[in-house]
This record gives sequence, C-alpha cells and structure tokens, in this order.
Amino acid sequence: MAKYGKKTQETVHEVMDKFKKGELKSGGSGKKVTDRKQAVAIGLSEAREKGAKVPEPPKKK
Repeated sequence: MAKYGKKTQETVHEVMDKFKKGELKSGGSGKKVTDRKQAVAIGLSEAREKGAKVPEPPKKK
C-alpha cells in the first residue's frame, strides 16, 4: 500500500518547483527556504491541510 496519496505527491511536487525557483517562503518568518528537507516538510504540511492521505508527523520526545 502506498504511503502517500496522489494528491500529496502533486502538492509536494508543486512546492518543490517553487523551492527550485527560489520562490518558497517559510510560514512564520517569511524568509526564503534554502533547505530541501524543509521544503518537503512544507509540502507535506500543505497536503495535510488539504485533506490528502499523509501519515501523521512523528511525535517529538
């Protein structure tokens, strides 16, 4: 079974395109995102908000 749904993949793809163009901004401070992992996390978060199939984020200890 797939871990992520098709909508999730599309959302992350769109966010990564923005990241590669240098247009992706972080939510809190509004600074440009320079880390690839942070860009993926933003994409998964946006997909979660849209109601796409995404596993819950890991709990912090």
